[in-house]
Amino acid sequence: MQPHEEQIRQLAEPLLASEGVELVLVECLKMQTRWLVRIYMDREGGVTVDDCTQISNQLGDLFDVHDVPPGPYTLEVSSPGLDRPLNRDQDFLKYRGSRVRLRLEEKIEGRRNFCAELLDYEDGSGGKVLVVRADGKTFRIPRKAVTKANLEYEL
Repeated sequence: MQPHEEQIRQLAEPLLASEGVELVLVECLKMQTRWLVRIYMDREGGVTVDDCTQISNQLGDLFDVHDVPPGPYTLEVSSPGLDRPLNRDQDFLKYRGSRVRLRLEEKIEGRRNFCAELLDYEDGSGGKVLVVRADGKTFRIPRKAVTKANLEYEL
């Protein structure tokens, strides 16, 4: 996690919760001349453009007051989309039974990328483990080995 992402999450989460919206993901990227802050949010039934505009205005004011991130920034507030990122324990639990795309830090059985069914998310001896089925085979992948996880859009 980038240094300012946790600060932004701590500021944004209560505000979004008060609006009945779930904070899905915070990304904070340092560009050449400014920061790029992306906030992905969702609620049952989805979020609208008006929701994004309203919350963007509120978050911008909140970030300015707390000078987070420091200096100029661009704020993007949006829905997580059909290929929703999965990064919290509750995300993996909620989407058990769904198709997911995973990118791993290191190869497991010669593979770094998986498109699989998420069967379970459980405690393992070394921490959380994703249990997935890909190509008719079951894999147990340590959560800490996953660098990126998204829902796989299905027609």
